Amino acid sequence: MSRLEWGRFSMKILALMKYGDKAASTRQRLLQYREHFASQGIEVTFSPLLTNEYLERAYGGNTLPFLSILNAYLTRALVLCNASAFDLIWVHCETFPYMPGSLERLSKLSGKPVVYDFDDAIFHQYDMHPNPVVRHVLGSKLQPLMSGSSLCVCGNAYLKAYADNFARRTVIVPTVLDTAVYKPAPKCRNIRGPLTVGWIGSPSTWSFVLPFVPLLQRLAEELDLVIRIVGAGRPSAMPSRFEFLEWAEDREVALIQGMDIGIMPLPDEPWAKGKCGYKLIQHMACGIPVVASPVGVNAHIVDEGINGHLARDDREWEAAIRRLVTSAELRSAMGERGRNKIVADYSLRTHGPRLAAMLRELVGASSS
Repeated sequence: MSRLEWGRFSMKILALMKYGDKAASTRQRLLQYREHFASQGIEVTFSPLLTNEYLERAYGGNTLPFLSILNAYLTRALVLCNASAFDLIWVHCETFPYMPGSLERLSKLSGKPVVYDFDDAIFHQYDMHPNPVVRHVLGSKLQPLMSGSSLCVCGNAYLKAYADNFARRTVIVPTVLDTAVYKPAPKCRNIRGPLTVGWIGSPSTWSFVLPFVPLLQRLAEELDLVIRIVGAGRPSAMPSRFEFLEWAEDREVALIQGMDIGIMPLPDEPWAKGKCGYKLIQHMACGIPVVASPVGVNAHIVDEGINGHLARDDREWEAAIRRLVTSAELRSAMGERGRNKIVADYSLRTHGPRLAAMLRELVGASSS
């Protein structure tokens, strides 16, 4: 049932997200495409399962009342029962967390093509859950969603390798950003002032940085550095050289631009291998050299010695940070090369048209 609108193919998409716009993944994988899709005649209706309040309470160690969560699940079921007005269903992560996989089949209720999009190894929260009952009951819960989708959009090769076992068609679309917004800024810095080594994330990923705190503190004292941590909350008893700043969407780019070196440590674990390297992409888009653990997609984003460094242990982390701290010329050259790579391979300008074309193709094939 394709139709023309001002000479342009037009369609309506229902996007089912796990969280609202306070979740980084929601903004990166869905919301940022909104304006580009609109310019292509594609209208997207965004329907989060859980509210921003849920996420804020979760970060604070609290949960919503059971009845509020039950109401969210019932509302999601009602939305799916009335999805026939749309041309395509776009599911991010899952439709019913911690519910049997059979319920994921409800996304096919409308008879419209389903696109399944994921950018984290969320299958491991089930198949590697510490509770054996959860592993037994829910270990394969995402498989019906993948096998029932017309297209599985995967954030990296690790996720695609899993989806290939079940989905009829898979494709890698990296997590991208708008390089017209994330860009280098002129730095009017007092050359005698301390350099800033920075990390941006959330309370849930701050645990990846904790093992590096002693090393970072020692280097900060020895090399006169500031360690900027954005979005981790305010942990107690942190060293004096660390500054903890609250994340805010309208200040995010400026907070990154104020860093001289970006870092992304990760443990070599299955869950971490599903990460899509967005912290690196943000820093590099702003012309900032990076140091990262060579885990998962990190080793594909960072070209060793070209736009940053990959460090496996404390010795390599220390050497990499020292090298960048002691050479402004190296920081500038690596930052420029990193920026060029992000513009070419990880930008909204590159992947927006590509993703829109794939969605149009699915809708056209289903209606022919």
